[in-house]
Amino acid sequence: GANARCAVEELHSMRRVAEGLVNAYLESGFLPEWASPGHRDCMVGNNSASVVADAYIKGLRGYDIETLWEALKHDANAHLRGTASGRLAYDAYNKLGYVPNNIGIGQNVARTLEYAYNDWTIYTLGKKLGKPASEIDIFKQRALNYKNVYHPKRKLMVGKDDKGVFNPKFDAVDWSGEFCEGNSWHWSFCVFHDPQGLIDLMGGKKEFNNMMDSVFVIPGKQGMESRGMIHEMREMQVMNMGQYAHGNQPIQHMVYLYNYSGEPWKAQHWVREIMDKLYTAGPDGYCGDEDNGQTSAWYVFSALGFYPVCPGTDQYILGTPLFKSAKLHLENGKTVTIKASNNNTDNRYVKDMKVNGKAFTRNYLTHDQLLKGANIQYQMSPTPNKQRGTTEKDIPYSLSFE
Repeated sequence: GANARCAVEELHSMRRVAEGLVNAYLESGFLPEWASPGHRDCMVGNNSASVVADAYIKGLRGYDIETLWEALKHDANAHLRGTASGRLAYDAYNKLGYVPNNIGIGQNVARTLEYAYNDWTIYTLGKKLGKPASEIDIFKQRALNYKNVYHPKRKLMVGKDDKGVFNPKFDAVDWSGEFCEGNSWHWSFCVFHDPQGLIDLMGGKKEFNNMMDSVFVIPGKQGMESRGMIHEMREMQVMNMGQYAHGNQPIQHMVYLYNYSGEPWKAQHWVREIMDKLYTAGPDGYCGDEDNGQTSAWYVFSALGFYPVCPGTDQYILGTPLFKSAKLHLENGKTVTIKASNNNTDNRYVKDMKVNGKAFTRNYLTHDQLLKGANIQYQMSPTPNKQRGTTEKDIPYSLSFE
């Protein structure tokens, strides 16, 4: 009973959030990107778009989605001065397909990557709402703008000026500047909506996996000298996982991308490594910012065995379950049961998996599968199963597959 009541409250809460966004737009002309409670100048994305799109895609109704649709289109082409609401440098981004590094706007690569993903969420919502191609195709095109800051020789995201010249002083380990609270190693994998497109840019799965592997190999102390030390830098050093900076959000989805590149067992390895090393039950239990619940949310999802890499899709990407048994009591009265009976510290790899009694090889579960109630069974192993989840049909969504 208590679980069910809690779940219903959550749904009502999300509906209230959506209604609050409608009111914010009607009263101020913009959706807030960092509500405190009004508009504030903090962070770089236009991620109200992903919140609105994800809620609707996953079935939330009972609020004025048409007003929110108008708000998303408006905010993609406007900026509220002195705040993060709308999009800073939207005019340059819309004209050039990226935010250049020589127009007095910092964090330009980070902004470009966020805006490209935000454009995809607007396109996806528009499609779901049945909006005409004449209205939504521009957002589909702009969703590919991440390609405009990709440097083919370096295989990383690099800033460039308004003439298209890449930054000659670029160093992948340098923090801040063209990035936001991180460096190119942290941001280059922020293509949530099109990992396949990123894999193709990098030259295929082998090269992509090499770049992913490199994140954990390059010493964490590199890149700290050039700028003032911020706490995120120190936290990354202390955690000692190379350039992997779980204490801040841009990289928290990264290890799950092995599910898109034919090596899902590496996602299983690193997810468990992060859970074991970077979270504790002590006063220093977090390895960095909790940031509005995101660092906890990562742990809760990852402990259950899946994670929403790309809000706006209906997919949860698989990792490895932490518990031998877990139950989710859903608001509709259904139950999701997760069992991994031989699970322990050594057995972190998924040997095979069954959903509702049937063999399951895909690297993702869908929202609908979970909402209907599901019985998920894992057989765990101390060694990776390098065959499971490696075929084309096992790979999660990418825009490139459309």
